[in-house]
Amino acid sequence: MNTVSFVLAAASAGDVVNLILAFLGGIVVAGALIWAVQLGMRVRDRELPHPSPEDQPHLPPGGAVREAREVREPDEVPRGKHGERLMPYELHAASTRTGKDQHRRRWLPGSSGSFGSGGIGHV
Repeated sequence: MNTVSFVLAAASAGDVVNLILAFLGGIVVAGALIWAVQLGMRVRDRELPHPSPEDQPHLPPGGAVREAREVREPDEVPRGKHGERLMPYELHAASTRTGKDQHRRRWLPGSSGSFGSGGIGHV
C-alpha cells in the first residue's frame, strides 16, 4: 500500500467515523426530546384539573361594572391638638374628597396648552 492510497483510506474512514458520530448525536438529541415530552406529560397528569365553566367567575346580576368618574378636590391637612403636626398613621386614608362641583373643567380655546408649549398663556 502506497502513501496516497493510505491517506485516501484514512480520509474515507474519518468521514465514516464522523458520519456515525453525527448519527449517534442525533439519536441522543431525539431521545432527550422524547424523554422531556414524556416527563412533561407525567407532570401535567399530576396537576389539578382545570376548573369547569360553572366554577368560573360570572358577571354580577346588574351587568358589568362601569367606570365611575367624579371630580375630586384636595382635603385640608388636619392639625393635631394644640396645632402640632400629625404622624402618617394618624391621618385618614384618602387625601381627597368628592368635589361640590361635579362639572368637569374643559380646555378653553385661547388658553395655553401645557407648560413650555410656546403659547402666550392664559389671556
